Amino acid sequence: MYPLLTKDPLTNEALLVTRLEGPTTGIVIEGRFHLGWIGRLTPEQLEFVGVLVRNRGNLQKVASDMGASYNTARNRMDDIAAALGAPQESETATAMPPAPPIPQSQSSATKREILDRLATSELSFDEAMRQIKSLS
Repeated sequence: MYPLLTKDPLTNEALLVTRLEGPTTGIVIEGRFHLGWIGRLTPEQLEFVGVLVRNRGNLQKVASDMGASYNTARNRMDDIAAALGAPQESETATAMPPAPPIPQSQSSATKREILDRLATSELSFDEAMRQIKSLS
C-alpha cells in the first residue's frame, strides 16, 4: 500500500475521496468524502502525529525517536498546529495579560504556590518561570 496522499500534487489543493474499498470483503463504497483535518496535513506531518500519539504527546521522546533535537520536534508540532488553524504562539502569549507578581510582603512564596497559581491560570507560563527564577 502507498501512504495516504492528502493534497493534489499539481495544485496542492485538498483531495476528494470518491471510493472506499474493504480489502478483505471487497465491499466498495462510492461517494464524495473529504479527509477532514487529516486532509490539511502532509504525509510527513501525519507520520509525525503518529509518533506523537505513540509517545503520548511527549515531545522529548518524539525527538529521541526521530533522532532530532527537541526544538526540531517542537517546530514540527508548531507547523502542524498552524496547519490545523491554531493561533500562532505569539498570539496566544499576548492574549493573556501578565499576572501581577506576588507582593513583596509575600516574597517568600514557594515554588509550589507559584505552580498552583500557574495551574489555575492565574499566571502565564512565562510569568511563573520568571517568578520561580527570581526565587533563587
